[in-house]
Amino acid sequence: MYLEEKARQIRQQVVELIYRAGAGHIGGDLSEIDVLVALYYKYLNCSPQNAADPDRDRYVQSKGHCVEALYCILADLGFIPKEDLASYAQFASPYIGHPNNKINGIEMNSGSLGHGLALGVGMALAARMDKRSYKTYVLMGDGELAEGSVWEAAMAASHYKLNNLIAIVDRNGLQISGTTEQVMAHGDVGERFRAFGWYVLDVADGNDMQHLCAALDEAVAYTAGPVMLIAHTVKGKGCPSIENKVTWHHKVPTQEQMKVMQAELKAGESNE
Repeated sequence: MYLEEKARQIRQQVVELIYRAGAGHIGGDLSEIDVLVALYYKYLNCSPQNAADPDRDRYVQSKGHCVEALYCILADLGFIPKEDLASYAQFASPYIGHPNNKINGIEMNSGSLGHGLALGVGMALAARMDKRSYKTYVLMGDGELAEGSVWEAAMAASHYKLNNLIAIVDRNGLQISGTTEQVMAHGDVGERFRAFGWYVLDVADGNDMQHLCAALDEAVAYTAGPVMLIAHTVKGKGCPSIENKVTWHHKVPTQEQMKVMQAELKAGESNE
C-alpha cells in the first residue's frame, strides 16, 4: 500500500511540474512511475547517505526524455532540494529535459536513445572487474528498441553472463509518432531477448505494484546471467483523460487539463 500511495503522489507532482515548466514527456513519465517507485523505495541500494559508496547500486534511465518522474523521486528522497524543481526547464537550470550527472543521484547522462543498455553493461562489467557487489539497473522505453546499439549490448551482456545486470522495458506500446508496431514492429519483445540469451520476466500489468515487485524479487535472486523484465504499462497511467493517447507523448497540459488530471489521480486514490 505504501508503494502504491507513493506512486500516486509522484504522479501528482509530475503533472504539476510539467504544467508549470511548460515542458516534459508526460505520457511516458506516468507509465514508468510504478517501476521507478518500486526500484527507488524498495530495491536500489542507493541513498543520499551512500551516494559516494563504490558498492551502491547503479541506475541508468535510458529513456532519458522521461526525466521528470526521476527528478521528483530524487527530490522526495533527499538527493536534491525539493525547491530546486521550480527551476526545471528554465534558462541556465541544471535540471534539463534529460538526466544530467551534475545532479546528485544521477549516475550518467542519457537520452540519446539506445545507449543506456550499453552503459549498464559497462557498469556491470566494471563491478565484476573491481570485485564490487553492486547491481546495475537500466530502464528503457520500447520505442528505443529499434536502435541497433540495444542489441549489441544485449549480446554482450549475455556473452559475459552479467548476473549483476537487470534491465526493464517500459512496454507502453506508444512512441512519439505512433504505436511501436506501426513505427517499427517489435512483436514479442521477451522472445527476442530470450534469443539473445537473457532470462526474461514478463509482467502483464507493469503498473501493478505487487506484480512488479514479485518479478523484481525473482530478478534479484537470479544468478545465471542478465535479466530482462518486460513491464506492460499504460502510457499516461493514472489519468484516464490521456491514457493510451499518442498525442500525449510530450504534450503540455493546459491549466484546465492539469486540474482534470489531478482530479483523476485523486479519484484513483479514493478508489483504492
